[in-house]
Amino acid sequence: MIQLPLAGTGRKINICPSKIIAVGLNYREHLQESLSFGDKAHDLPSEPVLFAKTPNTLAGPGDAIVIPSHIKEYKFENERVDPECELAIIIGRKGRHIPEKDAFDYVLGYTCYNDVSQRNIQKSDASGWFRGKSFDTFGPIGPVIVSHNDIGDPQNLRVMCRINGVVNQSGNTRDMIFPIPVLISYISRQFTLEEGDIIATGTPAGIRAIVPGDTVEVEVEKIGVLRNPVVAEAV
Repeated sequence: MIQLPLAGTGRKINICPSKIIAVGLNYREHLQESLSFGDKAHDLPSEPVLFAKTPNTLAGPGDAIVIPSHIKEYKFENERVDPECELAIIIGRKGRHIPEKDAFDYVLGYTCYNDVSQRNIQKSDASGWFRGKSFDTFGPIGPVIVSHNDIGDPQNLRVMCRINGVVNQSGNTRDMIFPIPVLISYISRQFTLEEGDIIATGTPAGIRAIVPGDTVEVEVEKIGVLRNPVVAEAV
């Protein structure tokens, strides 16, 4: 469980989701960039591309992103772990088959999210992306939650990632292939959304790898900066 302040209220919200649903390939430029990670060529998706991350991935502001020690056992030629800056939606109440026109009524607020990904595992597992996306600490979140009423237009927010102070990703939520109401409605037709669930809405282009000793910053306009150091797991 992670506690995050709800901006402007003095309250802290316990983040303890039943599920974290992430959206892949939701920015056009990242769709093309994914080819460099070993993906097959992708057409523009006709439906949102969904995958799960488990609650053990959650880490708070300032917590370390821990690269698992056992990855070395695989002796990958080009071992790679990447951060991905994203806008996260925190669901505020239970919903199923939510109409797009009502989607924002189910949003508690928004925060920064880092979809950390171990690329070699992600691309080699026969079962898909699950394991490479769900190692402990591979889902930092924070630093605050901004309510839907206070965010303004959530479909016009700058999203950035910096590694050691250098910008590698810079995009805007207006460039999503599937906007927020579509995502909430679509996901709620597949699974019941519960209060506290997290939807990570996808990442823009510019992915670059991280190594122990780096510091990653994810920034979303009107929310703030989520900062996490990178360390190797102690054995």
